[in-house]
Amino acid sequence: MLNKRTTEVYALGQHISMSAHKARRVIDQIRGRSYEETLMILELMPYRACYPIFKLVYSAAANASFNMGSNEANLVISKAEVNEGTIVKRSKPRARGRSFAIQKPTCHITVVMKDISLDEYIDTDSITWSQKKKKYKTMSYYDMYSNSNGGTWDKK
Repeated sequence: MLNKRTTEVYALGQHISMSAHKARRVIDQIRGRSYEETLMILELMPYRACYPIFKLVYSAAANASFNMGSNEANLVISKAEVNEGTIVKRSKPRARGRSFAIQKPTCHITVVMKDISLDEYIDTDSITWSQKKKKYKTMSYYDMYSNSNGGTWDKK
């Protein structure tokens, strides 16, 4: 019997003061790449969105090494997404006592990393019976129609 093992870890950054469109421009470049390649790309790209994404990728790798004990060389970014957050509204004073509305967008960034060295399924047949928990009891039934054990229809 095969059981599913968790091989993915994630890091979530919420309320990052940046447009989701600008963050997606960087996220699209790193999706599906390895951990070391992602760090090199993020250090060399000239966009402002690279630094918070760099911190999230680094945090997801730290979560993987702490929670699963995986090596950073085996990590791959399996999923990365950017969602729009709340819009912070401010007002800027203008001429003749008027005010001008300023909208400051925020975004939520999720980075999911997968360890490619771990198998996704665990073989539970190799585990001994003492390690398993019994969930169901097997039920045996009495076969009254078979000729070997007599049954109720053999009597005259």
